[in-house]
Order: sequence, then structure tokens, then C-alpha cells
Amino acid sequence: MTQKDKVSRDVTIFDVANEASVSYSTVSRVINNKEHVSQEKRERVLKTMAELGYVANIQARTLAGGRSNIVGLLVHGLNTSYIGEIIKGIDTELGSAHYDLMLYTTHRRKLKESEYVTRLTRNLVDGLLLVLPRNEEVYLAALRQRQFPHVLVDYQGMNQDVPTVVATNRRGAYEATSYLIAIGHRRIGFITGNMEQGCAQERLAGYKAALEDHGLPVLPQLIQEGNFLQPRGYSCAKALLSLAEPPTAIFASNDISAFGVMEAVRDHGLQIPRDISIIGFDDIPQTAHVHPPLTTVCQPLEEMGSIAARMLVKYIMEPDSPIERREVPTTLVIRQSCAPLSSSS
Repeated sequence: MTQKDKVSRDVTIFDVANEASVSYSTVSRVINNKEHVSQEKRERVLKTMAELGYVANIQARTLAGGRSNIVGLLVHGLNTSYIGEIIKGIDTELGSAHYDLMLYTTHRRKLKESEYVTRLTRNLVDGLLLVLPRNEEVYLAALRQRQFPHVLVDYQGMNQDVPTVVATNRRGAYEATSYLIAIGHRRIGFITGNMEQGCAQERLAGYKAALEDHGLPVLPQLIQEGNFLQPRGYSCAKALLSLAEPPTAIFASNDISAFGVMEAVRDHGLQIPRDISIIGFDDIPQTAHVHPPLTTVCQPLEEMGSIAARMLVKYIMEPDSPIERREVPTTLVIRQSCAPLSSSS
């Protein structure tokens, strides 16, 4: 068979074995990243695969009882550094474990989430990572029943029987609110995240608990419902600033919302932190570079992604491993967007 003949149709594993002068089983071991293949043969097979344009039939391999060496990742979108930092950790860890990544975005549509889970788990991937799931009750039971390896990232749902990596959202919000109280603030506005998500509920709970523990009332007019996006952060801040007694500080449930708050404050003719203090949550890279640099709660997003990927690889290799719920600590990062009340009003 000539080279032209080979590229004119689908190249098979037998073609690769014949061209590289190795056995079919050797090619199979190389494709599946198995051991017991010499470096010389491995390089020869990989070179031959590239020359012939061989593309593995993932579904055929998995149906035959093999692995695809691919992990599925489901996220709601790619428009924030929050997601980017988590993916960075996932990608690095999976690369070290010789797994590729198949990425799907739901664009915050619940039906898409369950549809993609079904698609990915039908012999396409060996395991599944889900970041901030919104429709998990539809498919979690089925994943458990099938013993399909999966890990949820930033899942704060009531179901404890789920492999999960989370941050200490409630504690982080509690510490941020307590910090504002410690520097003299008493009227602290709060902008929630999307309240369908557990992390948003936990951050609101931490804010309320800090006020109560310091003997301050929880005032409904100082709480605005956001959605983790900058435009809503802007409109919520405008509403807070328009109150007869506006807050002297605003705590936004994530950094993206906090950027909207900063914009609204400037449009209101105020200066940060002289006239009002602002705190965010996440510590995405941009927070250190806005003006003034944003005080925020750091949750180690890249580390969370890395931990989740390691957990998933373990579940793939050892299906009977016990379910883990890993909680990573948050820390308050103090920058220049907050000031004591005596010098900010």
C-alpha cells in the first residue's frame, strides 16, 4: 500500500504496526500510555502515527474495554479569570498524568449541563470534572450508580456523598466582613452572587454571621442580589449608593462584581477608599492591577483545579477509592481599596 493510499482512507492501528515494523499490541500500548515499551519503539510508533495521520477511534477503544485517556471538563463559560485559573490547575495536573482535556461550556443553561454530561459519559471520556454545577441533581445519582469517575469543583450542595473540592466560602466572607468592622465600618453593603449556587449562599451566610457576632443588625436594604457578573455588580452598587444612608463599605461576592462596584463608585463622584471601602472575593490576577488594588478574599483557584484533577485520576485508576470532600482554606488579602472609617468618610 502506498502512502497516498493510506491517507486516502482511515488509517488503522494495523497500518501503523505494519509501517513501524512492530506488533499490534505494541502500538496499542503506546496509544494507551502503557509501560513495557522501549523508548526507541515508542518514538518510532509515535512518528509513524504522525506521518500516516492516524487518529485514535476513542469510542472503539473504550467500547473494547480500554481507556480514552481523555477527561471531560464542564464549565458555565470562559469569560472570567475564575474559570481560567481553575482550568490552569486542571490542565497542568492532567498533563503530568498523560491525560488530554475535552472542554464543554454550558453558557449557564441547565439543560445543556445534563445533556453534555450524558454525551461525555457515553464512551468519550474516562472521567468528568464539573465546575460550579447548576443542574447536578439530574445526573449525580446516575453517575454514582454507574460508578463513573467524577469530581465537582466549588460545589456547595447538600449532597455530601459527592467527590468535591471547595473553598471555605463562609469563613472567607466572615473574615472579610469582620475586617471591615475592625477598621470602623458599621454600614456594610453586600452584593450576593447567583443565589442558585451554594458558594453564593455560603458567602452571604458568612457576612450575616459576622455582623451578628459583632452586635450589628442585618439590614435587608444593605443586601443586593447579584449574579457574579460585572454589570449586575454595577447596578447593585448604584442602588446601595442611592440609599438615604448609603454604606461606608461594600463587600461584593466576587472580584468581577467588585469591579462593577468600583466603576459605579467613580460614576457617583466618590473616591476609593477615601469615601468608601470595597472588598471582593476570589483574588483573580486582575485584582492586584486595578486602581486602587482590590482587597479581596483569596481562594486558591489553581490549587483547587489541581486537587480536583488528582482526585479524578485516582478514581479512574482506583474505582473503589472512598469519596473525598476536600476543603481548601481562604485568606484575606489586604490591599489599598479599604481604609478605616475615620479617613474614608
